[in-house]
Amino acid sequence: MTDSSPTAAGTLGIDFGTSNSAAAWRAPGEPSRLLALEGGFTGMPTALFINTEEHRTHFGRDAMRQYLEGEPGRLMRSLKSLLGSALLQEKTLVHDRLVSYQDIISLFLRHVAKKAQLALNGRLPERVVLGRPVHFVDEHPERDREAQNALAAAARDAGLGEVSFQLEPIAAALDYEQRLSEETIALVVDVGGGTSDFTVVRLGPGHAGKHNRSSDILATGGVHIGGTDFDHRLNVEQVMPLLGYRHIGPGGREVPSSVFFDLSTWHLIQWLYAPKAIAAARDLRTNYADPRLHQRLMQVLEEREGHRLADAVEQAKIGASSAHLATPIDLNWLERDLGAQISPEDLQTRLHGLLGQVVSCAQNCVRTAGVGAPGAIYLTGGSSALTALRDVLRTAFPDTPQVEGDLFGGVATGLAYA
Repeated sequence: MTDSSPTAAGTLGIDFGTSNSAAAWRAPGEPSRLLALEGGFTGMPTALFINTEEHRTHFGRDAMRQYLEGEPGRLMRSLKSLLGSALLQEKTLVHDRLVSYQDIISLFLRHVAKKAQLALNGRLPERVVLGRPVHFVDEHPERDREAQNALAAAARDAGLGEVSFQLEPIAAALDYEQRLSEETIALVVDVGGGTSDFTVVRLGPGHAGKHNRSSDILATGGVHIGGTDFDHRLNVEQVMPLLGYRHIGPGGREVPSSVFFDLSTWHLIQWLYAPKAIAAARDLRTNYADPRLHQRLMQVLEEREGHRLADAVEQAKIGASSAHLATPIDLNWLERDLGAQISPEDLQTRLHGLLGQVVSCAQNCVRTAGVGAPGAIYLTGGSSALTALRDVLRTAFPDTPQVEGDLFGGVATGLAYA
């Protein structure tokens, strides 16, 4: 994007998500529409692959394909999770140059901006609105402000100029409002890759045209729990024991667990490939009574297969939830006939505590609004598709119908109305 390009009157909304991203455009007086970011797809995984042989950066599905096909390089996912942490300013080597992870976020946003500009016939957006969670960092206002400022700086570096921000659940509510024919008070549930965000809001045709909607927003809330946390818990419990998690060694003690927790966390996996981390993992050998378990761990780390493992767990989670059947996790690439699975029962039991925290936050939001039972629960964000989550929401709000929105595009669409 360059300043010499013509400007398009209207608003570009960008949902920079932990797992997936989307962009939408709204010209004055027209409905918001999602823009194609990757081929014919309007959404794309928030992923980059640094191909060290081609010296090229790949994005989205292309990045995932490059990684899973074994191309030489590094995969980066869940970069949004670094906002508000000290890791954001850590330096890493990208195409023979040291850059910070904030710079890598800017690189991803620049790619989104170029795709949006292409969809707008080469024009620059007049106004850009980025979504943000209710809390980047729970119970830490200063770090939360730092996170938003860092994202704004990354957007400026990406050529997007001075962006505005809107809370993601409010953006989802504005999207939902477009389909309403009468007034309602809705609980918007936006469960993405990194956060679960909520708003109780008064919506309807009589409110949609108001310039100031602050009186319609009755309460907001959020907790730093999302789909990547669900993946982490399932990975730790269902797969990591095959690499030595909770394995009792010769001295009667468990193998130290930190490597397994990091290996199950999308945005921390890449740090385990550093020489120092590899050496520390090798030193764990004496803690194992079964050397096969340690060999598996080292193969995953030395061959940089951590993201492949995490992706397999994520896909099994989705399969178990959508098909209501036990879904295998294929680990034949690691060892012949080695496998694990995730069942609907695993989703209920393994995720019970996390889902309880999410629903408790939703209930607190409704209590703060002081409206009794909401008229509808509007679900958006990819992780809101999880059947186990919908079940606990149904138990908490038994008389409230659940309405499914555009799980991956609703926030972006709403941001263009903001």
